[in-house]
Amino acid sequence: MRDELVIGVDAGGTTSRAVVATTTGVILGRGTAGPGNPVAEGALAAAGIGDAIKSAMSGHDPAGVVAATLGIAGTSVTAHPVIADAFAAMWERAGLTCPMSVVGDVITAFAAGTPAADGVVLIAGTGAIAAEIRGHAITRTVDGHGWLLGDEGGGRWIGLRAVRAAVRQWPAPFATRIAAHLGVATADELIPWAQALPLAAIGGLAPIVCAAARAGDPIACRIVADAVHKLLRTLDALLPAGPTVLAGGLLTADTPVRDGVLAALAERGAPAHTAGDPAAAAAWLAARSPAHLHRAFLDSGR
Repeated sequence: MRDELVIGVDAGGTTSRAVVATTTGVILGRGTAGPGNPVAEGALAAAGIGDAIKSAMSGHDPAGVVAATLGIAGTSVTAHPVIADAFAAMWERAGLTCPMSVVGDVITAFAAGTPAADGVVLIAGTGAIAAEIRGHAITRTVDGHGWLLGDEGGGRWIGLRAVRAAVRQWPAPFATRIAAHLGVATADELIPWAQALPLAAIGGLAPIVCAAARAGDPIACRIVADAVHKLLRTLDALLPAGPTVLAGGLLTADTPVRDGVLAALAERGAPAHTAGDPAAAAAWLAARSPAHLHRAFLDSGR
């Protein structure tokens, strides 16, 4: 008898990732393609997700797929007729007839760190958000309001703080380091650069700040400490109970932001789980596999 297969998708703003796995947690295929966030990309998101699935499904019979879970941002946008039709057409082109479940990427981030159905997840990547999860559904969120209104402690927030500090504390070594990375030579050049709102480049400053903090730069250390404080405040607003999962690049990679959050949680006696591959977690959710198989999916996803 052939194995029953499931598909898991992590649809991001720059990259879509898909995995094909058996219902027992053996990942058989993996695919990567373009953006899959329907909030940012609209109907084009379906194409990115479809390409990732097609790549992951190479050599596998679509008839063997019994379920799929797609983790995306802004799930409500998929109800828009144009986007809903694009997703349905993408599914048909892939030759898939199984049920397709669309959940928030917050859910797959949480599931990537724990098999528990209840708990909290703190995500810090470009943006920042904390969410309370009950029964693998979001019951409350804090922040996640975007760079203009919130996302405090996230990568873009750190980048904005770095640019402001560079302008105000010119020509401190931190300021000249930021300017050199951006290709400007003076504070006067940095001001119009920032006012043009090159948001991707601003968010891209977070690794520069983290590296400077590792090297002991006092301005960078203050920015990182402030980011840690903001993220913990966001998490605490949920009055967290159950396992805490850390997700997003700032909290899963080796960064001083992660170090600070982990240290604070350890002092409270609240150890955190680190999220693994959200596409593998989506496949685990699709399989509706028991908790003891969670590690098989996530370890296979590494």
